[in-house]
Amino acid sequence: MLAFICTACGTQYAPSETPPPHCTICEDDRQYVPPRGQTWTTLEALAASHFNACRQYEPGIIGIGAEPHFAIGQRALLVCTPHGNVLWDTIAMLDAATVTLIRALGGLAAIGISHPHFYTTMVEWSRAFGNVPIHLHAADRAWIMRPDPAIKLWDGETLALLPDVTLIRCGGHFPGGTVLHWAKGAGGHGVLCSSDICTVTMDRKFLSFMHSYPNLIPLSAEQVTGIAAALEPFAFATIYGHYFDRVIPTGGKHVLKISVERYLKAIGTYGS
Repeated sequence: MLAFICTACGTQYAPSETPPPHCTICEDDRQYVPPRGQTWTTLEALAASHFNACRQYEPGIIGIGAEPHFAIGQRALLVCTPHGNVLWDTIAMLDAATVTLIRALGGLAAIGISHPHFYTTMVEWSRAFGNVPIHLHAADRAWIMRPDPAIKLWDGETLALLPDVTLIRCGGHFPGGTVLHWAKGAGGHGVLCSSDICTVTMDRKFLSFMHSYPNLIPLSAEQVTGIAAALEPFAFATIYGHYFDRVIPTGGKHVLKISVERYLKAIGTYGS
């Protein structure tokens, strides 16, 4: 049996004799089924046509993404700390070269994932590094398409993953939408790995917030102010979004403030 991967969103399903009849992730209004319909691949087939590229942004932060573009096209982040390495978000593509590189850097202590669109081949990543725990927020448990003992559900608003590394539930895009904060990143000024819970905009000057990006469904004012409140206790200068080029290098906390104000004004709930 094969663990089939949806080519539209990159989600890997539990092994089966035939591909799933549909993709639960794509049929949700936050994603979409392509005009051609649902198609499927496997990790072995994907590795025959793709490879992973890496980019070091700063000491301790390395981006990993598939080339050419596959599915949503996000890149993962390897956060290397003195207390162990964390893989933030996963991508569908995993090959021997990527495993060799990460093992040479000390392997993984944990995997943390922001939301179900980026669960992808999380079980394959865990198994490649000794069944390391995969930390998912319990509010999104219904979206796990390939259950595994390595998956550790957490509840509440924060989870101390390692010293100086904290998962923060912001909600918004998904009820369990999570970001990662590394207090020692950016030369000690703090790093926020925001995924698209707080997405870095194309001009890399602002953040924005959506229920659905492809279907252009905004979040409510209450949800966006909730994100801001969840992040208020944390200091950070650099914000890493979910694509290679979506990075705000400095002033991240101020960018969050003005981005929330801009968003609320745009939907008519700020300064009126």
